[in-house]
Amino acid sequence: MDNSSRNQDKKSKADARHEAKEADSTAQNFVDFSEAEEDLVFRMHSLVGNRWELIAGRIPGRTAEEVEMFWYKKHQDK
Repeated sequence: MDNSSRNQDKKSKADARHEAKEADSTAQNFVDFSEAEEDLVFRMHSLVGNRWELIAGRIPGRTAEEVEMFWYKKHQDK
């Protein structure tokens, strides 16, 4: 295999990884929160504001990014 073929193969693999990451981030935009999680996010936000790390720390398995995206998607519809 010559250098140009190797470089193109590396680019193809890098492109595939990038597309997979984009798909993952798109999937996160549609994460459903349970009613209890939603209630907790709203109550915590009224107490601590946009401190997403702090709020996420109270919801097992949720990241600050997921909580923030959930919050803004909920308020985007209003």
